[in-house]
Amino acid sequence: MFSIKKFKVENKVAKILIIDDEPDILEFLSYNLKKKGFEVDTASSGAEGIRLALEKIPDLIVLDIMMPEMDGIETCQLLRAEPNLKDVLILFLTARGEDYSQLAGFEAGADDYVKKPVSLQVLLSRIQALLRRKIISEQTDNTAIIQINDLIIDNEKHKVFFHHREIFLTKKEFELLYFMASKPGKVFSRDEIYSKVWGNDLIVGERTIDVHIRKLREKLGNNLIKTYKGIGYCLG
Repeated sequence: MFSIKKFKVENKVAKILIIDDEPDILEFLSYNLKKKGFEVDTASSGAEGIRLALEKIPDLIVLDIMMPEMDGIETCQLLRAEPNLKDVLILFLTARGEDYSQLAGFEAGADDYVKKPVSLQVLLSRIQALLRRKIISEQTDNTAIIQINDLIIDNEKHKVFFHHREIFLTKKEFELLYFMASKPGKVFSRDEIYSKVWGNDLIVGERTIDVHIRKLREKLGNNLIKTYKGIGYCLG
């Protein structure tokens, strides 16, 4: 149902800001992303990147984690604190492979990450996926119906259809599915899910989310919802 015009958001050329302290990486990524049709700006520090982001309001920021003075985690937190940048996509570049660096990135507000040394093909694939998610999210923010491939969620009628068959969900199962489907591909932390689906004023058991995810998988199959160990869950 959803499509994306190549490297465009809202029929405009997608704007990317690259923040990295390594000149060779800035030059390599800038050159190749421009060749692919993006509008590209670069910054060599977190502080410069924040200034440019506020000036340009990019669609997506490619952000290195390991930078001197202000690292990528702190830069991401400061970017997310700016109201005008709260919806900008952030993709981390990291030389680390440990789970804790991925978790720290997602907790800081990152949308995805790519490991160094950077594969241009992998980076382009992740960028396209993130921009596609942005368009789907914008299309579904103001509608009662979300459709992702063969999954249809009707929020007004409180109905779910999967492969043309109606699926009966409990109230919380429905709310959890609808929340995750509002931003397909985004990894939601357990705290985000608790806050949005159950509310901060309600005390629930530690396994509550796991039980509801398991029930959704029983009804919708195991491939729809992915688990990111130590981080959270995503749909799609």
